[in-house]
Amino acid sequence: MACKCVAARPDGCVVRPGRAGYLLGEGREPARGTVRGQHALPDQAYAPARPEAHLLLDVAGTPCALPRSAVAEILPLPDLFRPPACGAWLAGFLDLGGSVLPVVDLAQILGLRAGLSEPGPHAHLVRMAGEAVVYQVERATDLVAVEADSLRAVAPGHSLNGCVAAEIRREGGLVHVLDPARLLSAEERIRVAEAARAARARLAALPGS
Repeated sequence: MACKCVAARPDGCVVRPGRAGYLLGEGREPARGTVRGQHALPDQAYAPARPEAHLLLDVAGTPCALPRSAVAEILPLPDLFRPPACGAWLAGFLDLGGSVLPVVDLAQILGLRAGLSEPGPHAHLVRMAGEAVVYQVERATDLVAVEADSLRAVAPGHSLNGCVAAEIRREGGLVHVLDPARLLSAEERIRVAEAARAARARLAALPGS
């Protein structure tokens, strides 16, 4: 079945100034446009009986998606703080209004890339809602409303490192819907949080901090 979706690229929405770009107008239906700058995504409860918004992503050339309810903000890629002790898939740390957040290369987590690569000019950061972690992607491409019957469940053992919960069928092919809870293991989350605390202390020790 073809995906029943409504084109919803964020900067076509009514916007109001945000601290580092734009915030989406709350309660607005998705509209046409292109993701640029920063966008805070309004809260919306998940309701399987009606269309659910999904943020479409380009992850190392692979079409993926996250439930809109799991995403707090989309940000342009700034210069990241990257101490020598960063792991392979830890792209660095983002200082966002005094909060130091770990930035994870999503492509490596999904097994789509073996090592860190130089981000492209359209790279975005996706800050997750309810957790102190940010994912780096090649691009946030669209925001679409998807009918529940256009989602097909996927067995965890047959997806990108077990991170895909469902697939969306679109005209251009299948889009992998990622389960935010599966992207990092419990141990990885603990280690990422520890690395963020160490980075925060290191930044605080710099002159002028």
